[in-house]
Amino acid sequence: MFLYLSVMDDFTQFDAFERCRAFARAIAVHLNRGVFAKDPVLAAELRKTLLSVYSNFGEGFDRDGNREFAQFVSIAKGSLGETRAQLIYALDFGYLKPETFCELDELAKTATACLGGLIRCLNDSSFRGRKFKQREDLTNEPKPPRTPVQVQDIGNTIGSRHR
Repeated sequence: MFLYLSVMDDFTQFDAFERCRAFARAIAVHLNRGVFAKDPVLAAELRKTLLSVYSNFGEGFDRDGNREFAQFVSIAKGSLGETRAQLIYALDFGYLKPETFCELDELAKTATACLGGLIRCLNDSSFRGRKFKQREDLTNEPKPPRTPVQVQDIGNTIGSRHR
């Protein structure tokens, strides 16, 4: 688990992100065909929630900490749920055929499951994130010996600046 997370250097390398993209592209086909033309508000909301998935995944990863990444992936997962609810609305209002809805919903469920798995992986990993790895590497380097400084010396140095 540690090696897997530590070698990822771009958020697009995650299978969970690719699953989200597949879901978004499948919806984009219908958005671009004008399936939702009668409801421009719904079309705009679908675009916003899908954009939120992409944005939160990318932002979370680039914060370089597993806890933050997990939190942002959780937000992306919530946006997928919001998109699924919007698709149910589209089905109920006759914008989508039941078979089209089922195809899209299966893609959404797969993406949601992958995001959930990634969140668990991030939370269970002993690897805390890239920003901590850099700090740990620095703290593991041998430190030069410190020269003892007497309190009197510090006082004289501080006092000399104020004169």
